Amino acid sequence: MRIRCTRGLAIHTFHGNFFVRSTDLLVLPNVNPDAGFGMQVAIEDSLTDSGTVCFQAAILYTSSRGERRIRIHTYCLPVVKSAMDLINGADQEAVVGLVAKMAVERTTMNSLKEAKDALFNVAVDYIQAYGQILTSSNKVSLMSPYSLRLIPLYILALMKSLAFRFGANVKLDDRVYAMNLMKTMPLKFLMLVIYPNLYAIHNLDDKKVSVDSETEICIPPRHQLSSENIDRHGIYVMDCGEAIYMWIGRSVNDRFLQQLFDVKSFNELPDHSSDLPELDNELSERVRNFLVYLYESRPFGPSFVYFK
Repeated sequence: MRIRCTRGLAIHTFHGNFFVRSTDLLVLPNVNPDAGFGMQVAIEDSLTDSGTVCFQAAILYTSSRGERRIRIHTYCLPVVKSAMDLINGADQEAVVGLVAKMAVERTTMNSLKEAKDALFNVAVDYIQAYGQILTSSNKVSLMSPYSLRLIPLYILALMKSLAFRFGANVKLDDRVYAMNLMKTMPLKFLMLVIYPNLYAIHNLDDKKVSVDSETEICIPPRHQLSSENIDRHGIYVMDCGEAIYMWIGRSVNDRFLQQLFDVKSFNELPDHSSDLPELDNELSERVRNFLVYLYESRPFGPSFVYFK
C-alpha cells in the first residue's frame, strides 16, 4: 500500500499492522475489513495558493483466486484561511482514533504514565487553542464547538480503557490485546471499544427504520453512558464493538420477562447466559432482529451475554 499527498504536505508517521519497506510504501500481512490505519501529516510549505489538498491510497494485492488487483482511493479536502473554519470542520472521532494509536506508541516506547499525560494534554491543548482563537476574534463564549465538544469525554474514556488504565487488576495480556485493538481496528468499531453505545431495550416502540431495501427493524433509544440513565425497571444493551452485553434490572416487569426470556420472574433468570431464546411473540422478534442488526453491521462476530 502506498499513500501520497499534495505537494506541501508530508506523511511522516504510520500507525497499524504493517512493515515499512520505504518512505511511503507499506507491506501488509493481508487485506481485510478488520484493519484500520492511521497517518500523521505535516504541513511543510505554504498552502495559501491551493484551493484543495488531496490524499491518495493505492493498494496492490492478490485475491484468494490468485488474481492481482489494484484499488485506489482519493480524498480531497478544502484549504481554509480561518482557524475557526478548521475547528468547525474537524472530525473528533478521527482525532481520538489517531491519538489512541499515538498513545500506544508512547506506552511501548516510554511508559504508560507518559502516554496518559499525553492524552490529558490533548484535551487541554485544544481547549486552550480554541480560547486563544476566541480572544483574537473578540468573542467571549468558551463553549466548545460542536465538532470537538466530545473530545474530553472520549479522552476520559480512553484513560479508563484496559489499554491505559492503571492498577494491578489489569492483566498484562488483556492490556496488550487492548493496545493491539487501538492500533489496528477500523475507526468505526474502535469508537465502540472506547465509548460503547447504550440502548434501552424496554423502550422499543413501533417505529421502524429501514436497514436496506428489504429489511426494517425497530431501533431502541440510545443513552449516554451514565448511571443516571440506568433504571432497575429496564433492560439495556451495550454494544462494545467486540462484545454485546444485555443487563436486566431487578424490577423489570414480569410480563416483559415472560415475552423475552420465557421466565415468570426475575429470580428464575440465570446469573448470566449467552443463549437468548427464540419465542413466538412480537417483542422477542423485535429484540432479536435488533441484535442481528448489530451483529451484521461489522465484519467480525461479536460475543453476546446477558446478565442480571
